[in-house]
Amino acid sequence: MMPKTFSNRPPSAPIVVGLGEVLWDVFDDEARFGGAPANFASHAAALGAQTWVVSGVGQDPLGERALDHLVAHGVQIDTVARIPQAPTGSVQVRLDGHGSPHFTIHRHVAWDHIPWTDATADLAPRAEAVCFGTLAQREEESRRTIQRFLDATRPNCWRVFDVNLRQDFYDRTVIEQSLRRCNVLKLSDEELPVLARLFHLDEASDAAQLGQLIERFDLRLAVLTLGGRGATLMDRSQTVSVQAEPVQVRDTVGAGDAFAATVTMGLLADCDLRAIAEHACRVAGYVCSQDGAVPILPPELCRLPVTDAR
Repeated sequence: MMPKTFSNRPPSAPIVVGLGEVLWDVFDDEARFGGAPANFASHAAALGAQTWVVSGVGQDPLGERALDHLVAHGVQIDTVARIPQAPTGSVQVRLDGHGSPHFTIHRHVAWDHIPWTDATADLAPRAEAVCFGTLAQREEESRRTIQRFLDATRPNCWRVFDVNLRQDFYDRTVIEQSLRRCNVLKLSDEELPVLARLFHLDEASDAAQLGQLIERFDLRLAVLTLGGRGATLMDRSQTVSVQAEPVQVRDTVGAGDAFAATVTMGLLADCDLRAIAEHACRVAGYVCSQDGAVPILPPELCRLPVTDAR
């Protein structure tokens, strides 16, 4: 069952944007809504943000279903373009014995053609946080739009680069351009070694490599997710490592997007870094325990730890 549409959000709610792909994850038995930026925006809406997605869908039934799904999750769709020359994106997903997904991502789809529009131009300077990755930058048209949007945000906007390396749809140039535009880096323990190799980071601990990335790219925060083992968050004054509570995993699709959304909302609320990390692990753990990337969050998980504000 779809959650209710959040239509009465207070004007003071932060403006948060998911920038990139909207797609359907196709499993053996069904198609489920997906795309990291769209999942991120949906979770941010549940956590109290005014959210938008900047993307593209085809003029087809899956595109209409995607738009309906975003609206039902409280996400604004004025900046989702209808692309007549390409279908709505889809991904074949196979889950292994641990519930971890393996993706086959189709090419030449609508989110490869995200246009720059008047609505997009109006949104960029108003955004208080934006999350983007590498996948939607695989084609030049969308890459130009994503980079132009980031360049048009205000200096104090939280620009979250959730690396999300998929198949061979990335290279050093795209990653470096993204690192130079972001001020928050989120990556997994599988992605950190890739960046360490690409950018010749010293052979050292994970924490030392995160510190090198912070210094080299002038980041405000680096976030390393460790799956069931928890996460590490590092800024210029502290490093926080937290353990994840054990859960019965159904599938892990969308857990990283929920984690990114929770961290982003915690930053906007100026919450304590440890409180952010612990709450993000709880939210991501809940998503892992449910089917689909955007399950309805329990009310207690939608409340940020603002009592621990810095």
